[in-house]
Amino acid sequence: MAKTDKTHLFENKPIPAAVASLVLPTVMSSLVMIIYNLADTYFIGMLDNPVQNAAVTLSAPVLLAFNAVNNLFGVGGSSMMSRALGRKDYQTVKESSAFSFYGALICSISFSLLFFFFGEKILYILGADGETIGATLTYIKWTVVFGAVPAILQTTMAYIVRSEGYSALASVGTISGCLLNIILDPVFALPFGLGMEVEGVALATFISNCVSCIYFLALIAFVLRKKTSISINPKDFRFKKHIAAGIFTVGFSACIQNLLNVIGMTILTNSVSEFGTTAIAAMGIVQKITQVPLFVFLGVSQGIAPLIAYNYASKNYRRMKKSVTFTGTLITSLSVFAVLILFFGGEMIVGLFMKNPDVISCGSRLIQGFCMALPFLCLDFLAVGVFQSLGNGKNAMIFAVMRKLVLEIPALLILNRFFPLYGLAWAQFCAEFVLSIIAVIILRNIFSKLEKEKV
Repeated sequence: MAKTDKTHLFENKPIPAAVASLVLPTVMSSLVMIIYNLADTYFIGMLDNPVQNAAVTLSAPVLLAFNAVNNLFGVGGSSMMSRALGRKDYQTVKESSAFSFYGALICSISFSLLFFFFGEKILYILGADGETIGATLTYIKWTVVFGAVPAILQTTMAYIVRSEGYSALASVGTISGCLLNIILDPVFALPFGLGMEVEGVALATFISNCVSCIYFLALIAFVLRKKTSISINPKDFRFKKHIAAGIFTVGFSACIQNLLNVIGMTILTNSVSEFGTTAIAAMGIVQKITQVPLFVFLGVSQGIAPLIAYNYASKNYRRMKKSVTFTGTLITSLSVFAVLILFFGGEMIVGLFMKNPDVISCGSRLIQGFCMALPFLCLDFLAVGVFQSLGNGKNAMIFAVMRKLVLEIPALLILNRFFPLYGLAWAQFCAEFVLSIIAVIILRNIFSKLEKEKV
C-alpha cells in the first residue's frame, strides 16, 4: 500500500468503510487470539485435573504484566507514529518505531531475567501453594523465562505496523501464531501426543510466539522497508527528548493501567484461592470465556486508533468525531448481545471446558456477574483509546487509577466480604458502570473544545 492509499483511507474513505478496513483485521486477530486462549483452557480441561488448570490461572497476572511493556512502547509508539504521519513528519515516524522496538527488547530481556532468578517467590505471592507451584513454575518457564522476548516483541511490532494503516498485515502475523498454537496444543499436551500436559501448552505458546516474531521482523525489515517510514534499524535508535516524551506520555499511562490490572488480578486470584482449587479452575474458565467479547472490544479500540490520531493531527475534527460515534454505537450493540448469551447460557458454556459438576456450578454463577460489565467496559475501552490517540496521557492515567485503585479493588474487597466468592464477579461491573458515565462526559467536553478551536 502506497502512502497515497493510506492518505485516502485516513482522509477520504467513508467512515464505515475506513473503520471496517482498520478494525476488521484487528478484530479477526483478536478473535483468533480468543480461540487460542479458549483452546488452551479446553485442552487443559480435557486432562480433568484442576491443578493443571489452576497453574494457567495463577500465571495470568504474570502474562498480563507483558501488556505493561506492550502498552508502554506499542501503544505509546503507535500513537506517536500515527500523529506524526498526520503531520507528514516521516522522520519522527522512523525514530519512534526504532525507539519502541529496542525499548521493548530491553524490557523483555529484563522480564526473563527477573523470573529466572525470582520466579518461585513471585508465584507464591500471586497465590500459588505447595499443590500448584510445580505446575505453575513449569508453565512460567516456557511462557516467561524463555518466552518473554518473542511474546512482547511480536505484540509491540504489531502495534508499530498497524500505526501506518497496515492492519491486515499486522493481523496475519498475530493470526498465524495463534493458529499454530492451537494446532500444537493437543500434540504437545494430550496423552495421544507427547503427553506433556501444562508444559506442552506452554511450549506451544513459546514456539508460536517465536514464529510470529520472525514474521514481523521479516515484514518490517524487507517487505515494508521501502513502503513506509517504519524502522527497526539500530542506527535509528537514539534517545531524543521529544521522541521519548511523546511515546511515554501516552505509553506510561497505558503501562500503569496494565500494572494496576496485574494488582487487581493478583487480589482476585488470591481471594479466589481461599475457596480452593475448584474455585480457581472455575474462575480461570470464566475469565477466558468473558475474554471473547472483551478482546473484540479491545481489537476495535486498537484498530480505530490510527484513524483517530491521524485526523486529530491533521485537524479534521469532524471526521474524528464521526469515527468515534460510529464505533461506539457498533460496539455497544455487540456488547448487549454478548450479555444475553453469557447470562442465560453460562452453565452450558462453562460445561464445554470442564465436565466437573462443581466447577460448572461455580462458574455459571461467576459468569453472570462478569458479563454484566461488558456494555460499560466497551465504552471505557473506546474512551481510553481516544485519549491515547490524542496523546492525552493525563486522562488515560486518571481512568487507569480510578478503574482499579478507586473503584474495582475496593469493590473486590467489600463484595467478597459480604458475598463470599460470587461477589468478586460483580466488582468489575461496579467500576465500569461509574467509569462509563465519566467517559461520556469527558468525550463530549473534548469534542466540544475541538469544535470551538476549529471555528
